Amino acid sequence: MAALVAGTPWMRIRVIPELAPPLLFRRHFRRNLSVRASVDGNAPVRVRFAPSPTGNLHVGGARTALFNYLFARSKGGKFVLRIEDTDLERSTRESEEAVLRDLAWLGLDWDEGPGVGGDYGPYRQSERNSMYKQYAEKLLESGQVYRCFCSNEELEKMKEIAELKKLPPVYSGKWATAKDEEVQEELAKGTPYTYRFRVPKEGSLKINDLIRGEVSWKLDTLGDFVIMRSNGQPVYNFCVTVDDATMAISHVIRAEEHLPNTLRQALIYKSLGFPMPSFAHVSLILAPDRSKLSKRHGATSVGQYRDMGYLPQAMVNYLALLGWGDGTENEFFTIDQLVEKFSIGRVNKSGAVFDSTKLRWMNGQHLRALPSEELSKLIGERWKSTGLLTESEGPFVDEAVQLLKDGIDLVTDSDTALSNLLSYPLHDTLTSPEGKPIVEDKLSEVSASILAAYDSGELFGALEEGHAGWQKWVKGFGKTLKRKGKSLFMPLRVLLTGKLHGPDMGSSVILIYKAGNHCVVTPQAGFVTLKERFEMLRQLDWEALNQDHPALESAATVSN
Repeated sequence: MAALVAGTPWMRIRVIPELAPPLLFRRHFRRNLSVRASVDGNAPVRVRFAPSPTGNLHVGGARTALFNYLFARSKGGKFVLRIEDTDLERSTRESEEAVLRDLAWLGLDWDEGPGVGGDYGPYRQSERNSMYKQYAEKLLESGQVYRCFCSNEELEKMKEIAELKKLPPVYSGKWATAKDEEVQEELAKGTPYTYRFRVPKEGSLKINDLIRGEVSWKLDTLGDFVIMRSNGQPVYNFCVTVDDATMAISHVIRAEEHLPNTLRQALIYKSLGFPMPSFAHVSLILAPDRSKLSKRHGATSVGQYRDMGYLPQAMVNYLALLGWGDGTENEFFTIDQLVEKFSIGRVNKSGAVFDSTKLRWMNGQHLRALPSEELSKLIGERWKSTGLLTESEGPFVDEAVQLLKDGIDLVTDSDTALSNLLSYPLHDTLTSPEGKPIVEDKLSEVSASILAAYDSGELFGALEEGHAGWQKWVKGFGKTLKRKGKSLFMPLRVLLTGKLHGPDMGSSVILIYKAGNHCVVTPQAGFVTLKERFEMLRQLDWEALNQDHPALESAATVSN
């Protein structure tokens, strides 16, 4: 068991009147108890993130981990990872590994914990049972805890009576004043028992939460609570308190749903003579309808967002902004910048709404901010793995990424962006309401001229020269047709790309030309080469098209 560090900056609870713990919790003794916290400020910061390995890492848990990480790093302290796996039925090693993997993916490296070790281990609660039993026996010996032999039926009956009387469903205290002979009799019979903590019947407890300010509870709403179950397993509030104290945790930053637990934990801290850490309870993450974010609102786990193509730096940036800001209009931070600027004092107490649209937009900003080489590698590997390209790197990949990146917010978007570039939906475009004015603007004449340029080899010769050749050809082509601006470029875009909109037309056409020459595109990519496009143009029945007859099906099949 690790020794507590002296002179820590933890809150120390003060009892009024000041009475030694054994006297305070003596069986028939009930006096007014007021607990206040004061902060003593000189020891190293130690924070912990303590997930239960019963499922995936929720974005709310990831934000809690992030705030702990940022606080520790900003204070030069330690970030501890502790696995709370006392729920033996639901906890799995697979879930634990998934949580560790997600935290590592986010870049939240822990200083102590599973896989790292440390001076305060073990770091799984399931491996600390002997310690919990030791402290429970200590409380039993001091009289601050007693054995309770009530059956489940008795406890349920107490709850029903309390409900009828419109009272809080607290334990009646049946075994709190039992005589030693009664206890020994039940022990001799082998009756199962729990350990219950003696709670003063009067008074209140107050803490100064670093986010919420002063929070208080009346003790008469609590009742004597269980710290050890009849099967020998510790209850959450007891083992958490023992863990935080014996691991010298200085600040507990956690979700606001744990705020009610603070009352029980503070009483346990006092009874064991432990200094109490500073508490900071972070607001919940809300869905757009302002209910608690849950699976019914879509993806909620870090692993899901990773699989959807989100970048870890974008997730970290966005999660940090859920309830925190640096006081400026800036929304983009690297993790190092977050460490530099983070403070608990700027964390809001109100709930933060999780906006998946903004997260997606922010991911796009981070994606496009990557160095060109890194972005090309990321997207090139994606295109090869999804079967669109035969290679993951090279000039074609580099040029395609630079051309298409403005339309890519997620790595997975790159598939659609490349497929759109390679496709040729001419039939749909020409027969659409938006395409009709372009068809009526003598598009057939432009088509005839561009076919002539193709047949003469003039167009492909220009494309072979790259952007300079393309620009020179377009300029001459426009002069020949006496067209410029939109009246020139829109017909060219439609005829060469099959679309009304898209990235830079010249770069698109050059890439399509290169793709046809260098065999980098796989057959399943749906690629229509420039040669195939010109054959489709040659088959068009412009007279039927101008008469609003969708007679393009035969031309559309040429590429097949």
